[in-house]
Amino acid sequence: MVTRQFPRPREIFELLRFPKPVLSAKKRRLSRALTIHDLRAIAQRRTPAAAFDYTDGAAEGEISLARARQAFDDIEFHPAILTDVSTVDTSTTIWGGPSAMPFGIAPTGFTRLMQTEGEEAGAAAAGAAGIPFTLSTLGTTSIEAVTAANPEGRNWFQLYVMRQREISYGLVERAAAAGFDTLMFTVDTPVAGARLRDKRNGFSIPPALSARTIANAIPRPWWWWDFLTTPKLEFASLSSTGGTVGELLDSAMDPSISFADLDVIRGMWPGKLVVKGVQTLEDATKLTDLGVDGIILSNHGGRQLDRAPIPFHLLPRVVREVGRDTEVAVDTGIMDGAHIVASIAMGARFTLVGRAYLYGLMAGGRAGVDRTIQILSEQVVRTMKLLQVRSVAELEPRHVTQLRRLVPVEA
Repeated sequence: MVTRQFPRPREIFELLRFPKPVLSAKKRRLSRALTIHDLRAIAQRRTPAAAFDYTDGAAEGEISLARARQAFDDIEFHPAILTDVSTVDTSTTIWGGPSAMPFGIAPTGFTRLMQTEGEEAGAAAAGAAGIPFTLSTLGTTSIEAVTAANPEGRNWFQLYVMRQREISYGLVERAAAAGFDTLMFTVDTPVAGARLRDKRNGFSIPPALSARTIANAIPRPWWWWDFLTTPKLEFASLSSTGGTVGELLDSAMDPSISFADLDVIRGMWPGKLVVKGVQTLEDATKLTDLGVDGIILSNHGGRQLDRAPIPFHLLPRVVREVGRDTEVAVDTGIMDGAHIVASIAMGARFTLVGRAYLYGLMAGGRAGVDRTIQILSEQVVRTMKLLQVRSVAELEPRHVTQLRRLVPVEA
């Protein structure tokens, strides 16, 4: 029998714990976000549908994106035991330089559309965290402004080879002059993918005011206030090249791009040259034979060819064949620090996060990007400790099994 007694006021008062009030609404909502999915939910509430769907959506039926995310969920970890993991080392080196974490920020276009702090918030947050930041050719902050926002950190530049080659050559020269150390030569965009959400939303760059967009803006006045009271949305590094936003976007996609263009850019670029958008083992092998400094397995976040290969599934085969000769990174579908750890265990030297960063940006500007990096970093550390590995270098294929839902049909 349990002996009962009247509650003692003193004991009740000992149980009372009132958290210190947080006056900042931004701090309150970001502190409640425990996962990237939580940040996504906040972002969706705070961002007009057209801008949110541009970020969140993918091509056609969005099958490539769904499969990439499912592949990361379909993993099984194999932890060791009785290993001292009171501290773990998350640092790594990639393409000639350090990173405090095994992930960096991927290039994203139109970033100030999502939230007006844009790439400057991403670059500053990356620099503070000691991870690399990548600026897109279609970025809305200039090359020089990114350097100013992240003067001591690692800045990378993602290059579209445009139909007017001189524009691309000028960007390469500017990125080199600004101290960017790695160039991402992108190969998966001969034409733009069919982003059906954008078409259904009547999405345009810059956003057009219509009855529909105004109705959608009513519960989100802060977004429109920011948009209308800050500098004009444009491709910052292309603003002096002439043409409308639409003309520049169309010019960025060139179906005539070839290996000859890769050779030209390689001759111009003094830093590390990485090819982004590799989706087959054959192409990874060919690029390695050509001596590129790295390859990024990516299907452009599912935003180009729908039903494209799943980069995470391609990763082990590519690493087995070319990993001794070039550094392989992976992106598409990463929403958790556990996904990052699994990628490194399967042989990737590095990972890149795009939407995860943008969800944080939309949820709270620079502070939201800081929160994204914090969430992913804490998840990386916790997963490593639970696997009982003490450093990124200790992660191996034995720590992960990829569980396959999709099995090729025998011919």
